[in-house]
Amino acid sequence: MCYSPEADLVAGLVVGAIGIDAFRRVDDRRDMALAAVPIVLAAHQLIEAVAWRGLQDRAPEAAGNLAVGAYLVIALGIVPMLVPYAVLRTERDSRRRAAMLPLFLLGVGASFVLLLSLVIAPYGASIGGRYIAYEVSVLGSGLTGAAYAIAVCGPLLLSSHRRLVVFGFANVPVVAALSLLLSAGLISLWCVWAAVSSLVVARHVRDQSEAYAGRGFTATDYG
Repeated sequence: MCYSPEADLVAGLVVGAIGIDAFRRVDDRRDMALAAVPIVLAAHQLIEAVAWRGLQDRAPEAAGNLAVGAYLVIALGIVPMLVPYAVLRTERDSRRRAAMLPLFLLGVGASFVLLLSLVIAPYGASIGGRYIAYEVSVLGSGLTGAAYAIAVCGPLLLSSHRRLVVFGFANVPVVAALSLLLSAGLISLWCVWAAVSSLVVARHVRDQSEAYAGRGFTATDYG
């Protein structure tokens, strides 16, 4: 996710602090999954810091290999399910939730295929300059990749929360640009976008908490 182990470590700590703060502010259980997203992203970056060390022969090989596997499980198996579920869960409009449900199921399907790919085919990683190049033989790569992108970005665009919609629209060109930088072998700046994403989530959770407090609601008022 980032261009060096030090950058991954710092970004992971910062994003983790943002995530913990967001999680502490949750007043409605329906916002818990969304508040957990920055914590997962933080863990992702801290794990990659270990992967960097292993690939640089600065950590035990077993630890490095375990970190690479854990990184890929989060990226391929957890994120495409967690993000659409979190956005669906925080949505209060029943019609919009119904529209998001197929996208969540699409994310579940993408996660299954991607995890299966990790199980049945060898995977690995190598340092490619200012990024780690992960090598995975993905089943139905083009179709699976499209399903991943739609599942992660689609629910944001369907949200009734304006901040999440704006973030969803911004996500498309930014992710495309970051992917181009990485595919060109230049640099990985995903950690920067992870930090921005975490700030958006934290602000959303804070706004939701303030709204509930203003109406005199607490977490126990909701199912």
